[in-house]
Formats: sequence, C-alpha cells, structure tokens
Amino acid sequence: MSWQITGLRAWITQRLSAVVLLGLGLYLIAVWAWIHPETYAAWHAMVGAPVPGGAALLIFGALLLHCWVGVRDVILDYVRSKSLRLVLLAALALWLSGLGVWGGRVILGAML
Repeated sequence: MSWQITGLRAWITQRLSAVVLLGLGLYLIAVWAWIHPETYAAWHAMVGAPVPGGAALLIFGALLLHCWVGVRDVILDYVRSKSLRLVLLAALALWLSGLGVWGGRVILGAML
C-alpha cells in the first residue's frame, strides 16, 4: 500500500472536511443564535462549554485540513519547479501548523 495521497483520496478528504465544516458550522450558528452572546464573558462561556468548544475545535481542524488539501493541490498542479514546490509546501505546512497551535490554544484556553 502506498502512503502517497492519490487524487481520489484528496478529493474525498476535501469533501468530508467540507461536510464537517458545514454541519458543525450550522450547529455553532444555531448555538450562537440561541445564546446570542453580546459580551466577551458570554462568548467565553459559550466556547468554554464542552460541546460547542469541541465543535469549534473540530471545525478548526477540518478547516486546516481542507485548506491543506486545496492549496497543496493548487501548488502541485501549477508549480513546475520541484524546489519551489518543496519550499511552498513546507511554508504552507509551517503556516498551517502555527495556525493549528494558535487556534488550539485559544479554544482550549476558553474551555479550561
């Protein structure tokens, strides 16, 4: 079995992450409409609750995965130079990893 991501795998990953983003996004919009937080404390309490906070973490992870697959495919399709492709993919991976750490700290900080 090859560990390479094939076109079909990338396509399925992109679609599944989109479904997660849609479903959990609608859930968080419903929670927001129900609670209607107007202050920082209310937002903090909303995100700090286990279910909305967990949904926010899953959305953030799905968003990062969705972004990785989409931008990775664009880079692989349109950047012909292998060295430039490697640099761009490494920069993208570092940037998304940094966003993941930052977002995780923000959401988990509200939950703890």
